[in-house]
Amino acid sequence: MRFYRSLAPIKAMTFDLDDTLYDNWPVITRVEQQAAQWLYQQHPISQGWDAKQWHECKMALLKADPALKHDVTQWRYQQIKQGLEQLGYDDLNATQAAQTLIEKVLIWRSDFDVPHETHRTLSVLSKQIPLVAITNGNVDVEKIGLHQYFDLILKAGPDGRAKPNSDMFDKAAQHLAVPRRHILHVGDHVVTDVAGAIRNGFSACWFNDKEKSARQTVRLKQLPDIEINHIQQLLELQL
Repeated sequence: MRFYRSLAPIKAMTFDLDDTLYDNWPVITRVEQQAAQWLYQQHPISQGWDAKQWHECKMALLKADPALKHDVTQWRYQQIKQGLEQLGYDDLNATQAAQTLIEKVLIWRSDFDVPHETHRTLSVLSKQIPLVAITNGNVDVEKIGLHQYFDLILKAGPDGRAKPNSDMFDKAAQHLAVPRRHILHVGDHVVTDVAGAIRNGFSACWFNDKEKSARQTVRLKQLPDIEINHIQQLLELQL
């Protein structure tokens, strides 16, 4: 644990989920493979594009509608639907295929086990202070077994714009009803979590499990209040 500045007394915590409370990279990699396999098998017309072209479709949609970055589920849905339409499907068939695949993606996306140390850490903390989850992703927090630790769960899309924008930080602060400097936001991303927290008046904890140096982390423009390398280090803080 490393302190970069004096930390105000902590009366609540907010948590990023993906890549903070569990390793999300293998989960997403597997989901992408499952989604592509299902689409190619169930809708052979989709084979008219390779993976690169499907990705280009996704990025073109974002360029046309930047608001899609605030709702990853809707962004993926539009990628499937509009991609299939460009390949020859009519609106009805493209819509049905996209809806079905999204339902499956949301199941696959939440099919993994959270590490024991995360459960233990959140269990201890939740008995001491209120906790709120703030995620830009679309994981089902109940299905992965973390819902019981949080007073409130906020997701980009349904609950506002993605971090580092203010929407979910504002909702968390309103719910917690304590001065923002007394809320410690914990997250791995130096922009959406660290800069987002500081920009919105929260204290910031950088979860740096890769143990990269702050100096070598190019996108780290604002130092967090503290840095941890293991989630259980949060239990060393005096609450």
